[in-house]
Amino acid sequence: MDGVGAEQQPVSVGRSAKAVLRQAEALLAAVRTVLSDHARVRADIEHALSPLRERLVARELDGIPVSRLKDVTGGRLRLGALEQAGYSTVRQVLDARPYALQQIPGIGAQSASQAISAARQIAGAVRDSVAVRIDIDATDDPRTTALVIALHRMVNAGPETARAVDSAERIAGELASLLPAARPARGRLRMLLTGQRRRRETQDAVARISGLVAESATREQHLLLAQASADLLRPPADPTEAWIDFELRSAEYYRLLGEIANMAPDAQASEGYLPTDISDQVRAQPLDDTHRRVSLRGYQAFGARFALARRRVIIGDEMGLGKTIQAIAALAHLKSQGLTHFLVVCPASVLINWIREIEARSALDAYRVHGPYRQAALEEWIEQGDVAVTTFDALHSLPIPDDVPLGMLVVDEAHYVKNPEARRARTVAEWTGRTAHVLFLTGTPMENRVEEFRNLVHYLQPGLVPHIRHGDAVAGSQAFRKAVAPAYLRRNQQDVLTELPELVQVDAWEEFTRSDLNAYRTAVDDGNFMAMRRAAYAEPADSAKLNRLLEIVGEAAENDLKVVVFSYFRDVLSTVHEALVSRAPGRAHGPTHGLTHGPITGSLTAVRRQELVDEFAAAPGHAVLLSQIQAGGVGLNMQAASIVVLCEPQVKPTMETQAVARAHRMGQVRHVQVHRLLTTDSIDQRMLEILSSKSRLFDAYARRSDVAESTPEAVDISEQSLARRIVEEEQLRLAVAGRNAPAGDEDLVT
Repeated sequence: MDGVGAEQQPVSVGRSAKAVLRQAEALLAAVRTVLSDHARVRADIEHALSPLRERLVARELDGIPVSRLKDVTGGRLRLGALEQAGYSTVRQVLDARPYALQQIPGIGAQSASQAISAARQIAGAVRDSVAVRIDIDATDDPRTTALVIALHRMVNAGPETARAVDSAERIAGELASLLPAARPARGRLRMLLTGQRRRRETQDAVARISGLVAESATREQHLLLAQASADLLRPPADPTEAWIDFELRSAEYYRLLGEIANMAPDAQASEGYLPTDISDQVRAQPLDDTHRRVSLRGYQAFGARFALARRRVIIGDEMGLGKTIQAIAALAHLKSQGLTHFLVVCPASVLINWIREIEARSALDAYRVHGPYRQAALEEWIEQGDVAVTTFDALHSLPIPDDVPLGMLVVDEAHYVKNPEARRARTVAEWTGRTAHVLFLTGTPMENRVEEFRNLVHYLQPGLVPHIRHGDAVAGSQAFRKAVAPAYLRRNQQDVLTELPELVQVDAWEEFTRSDLNAYRTAVDDGNFMAMRRAAYAEPADSAKLNRLLEIVGEAAENDLKVVVFSYFRDVLSTVHEALVSRAPGRAHGPTHGLTHGPITGSLTAVRRQELVDEFAAAPGHAVLLSQIQAGGVGLNMQAASIVVLCEPQVKPTMETQAVARAHRMGQVRHVQVHRLLTTDSIDQRMLEILSSKSRLFDAYARRSDVAESTPEAVDISEQSLARRIVEEEQLRLAVAGRNAPAGDEDLVT
């Protein structure tokens, strides 16, 4: 033996080493089980995906003329003989047997082999490019249903399973190399017979294994792995259950399908055409998901990493790409790094949405620092940490001590602070100096607003401002994005969403303004159900819902998207029409005079309704179509629109479903966003609470039936009973709220 005696070395042998190695082997068995279960579920998806992909490939090859075989063979193949024999498409050649081709005059064994080989090459290229799409109307197709069921298991395993698999891959990789190196530590004699260098390697391996096992125990990896295996081993879902879940959470299914089917968007486009050095820096940025409860698409993960790696930036993704989720992912990562306090500033119209999204998408607590309980919420946030959400108008008066460590400031709808002279802009500028991480979000494209963009960048990276030139914008959006890459990331829907246009549903929750609440209370006191439903539009100049609708339409205009606005009430549509054609001064977006079509109402003939839809579709770029939901929600195809706004929830679930289906149907090439305008603590909330318990049964048994399409009244609940129940509940609630209103809460008791 070389060196000094083993008894003089700090050798990791004996019971302690054996115990550590036994624990490591048990951990390795657990992670391999999870990886095996995950691989099996993924294989089931790929197996279900294969026939759908091959069907698409066959259709594509049916449309490719046999003459294209020349492109592969360099013109050496004699195609005339094939064409004369009736072979007109590449698919016919691909399906032919070599012997059959050899029977054609002029085609020998070599030519037949070349023709089939060329057809296979074309088929391979087509197979790599086709995108499998899930048609919501294909519930009777067993192949599509099999894919939805296979995806259902993985989707419902949730982000915790993805986290478990990532952890399992890391642990398996480390233990696979460490356990063999630690093998001599299983016995004292074996260690005594081991050379000094090998002994040190063994000791180091045992120490690293011990640390890995301890870390696993601290993070309760065994529980995470066991739960992941249980989720992955669940039996297949019933077809109806799987289809309903797909319709409710299509984005999760599409994300997974895109990952498994390799339908990834162009890498440069999904990274906003950033220069290579910045893209490399962003990709190298870790993204901890410990405090996150949602899986991210690839471009969304890149956006969160961009915010973290570049520290002070603007994410300007187009509507519907999940800017909020990217911001929450960045906050969750910083929380895992030990930062404690975060601040989100946004317009009052989206404050409730931020609260709900933070609570649903992360393990962070959200504090509503706005309204009558603002001070109490602020004090609790200062003490407990996590995310405070406030408005632009309230930000300047927040008494936050200087010693509160602000981990990140997120400013939503950042174009609100484009004017550096405005008070809100000066306040935001002051707050950006309190933290190293600042994230501005805006869906407004900055390419055509260079001066506004320079103002925003000045808050974040003032040194970049002199390098931002108007000529970069003139050169095109890609040139502009590369020029401002250190501070700006923008992606468009067509660049990053490659699957079937999905349906993105957004519940836009608003709070009553004082005028809204007065009108609502009057309607409740009168027991007027219909007046309660449209009270939010009674005073247009001070309507929270109308203001949010204008913001949605304004952002759609910025992105050149068409919008359909549905309401049950003609007077609501008249209010919306007037607001759209004559915007009040000071709105965030410009006027839309001349772009508004309709309204489509029940008094119009079918011919006139179709004419309005055709005019709307033919209008270049952005336009708005107004329609009564009962008049335009059935029979008319509005797939020119990619934004649908529902002014109020409907009593009959079928009415909303059919209205949305006017835009989200075959022929739609863009992703459809549905914005349902809702008011908290109102008839809207009561209606949703009552109807939600019935919606799943309705979806399961009625939505896709001919009866539901033709006679929705047959499956909807009684409007009279719903109205009576809600009126009584609201009268009681407001009476109690009035008695219990806190001092100073004037809005509640007015």
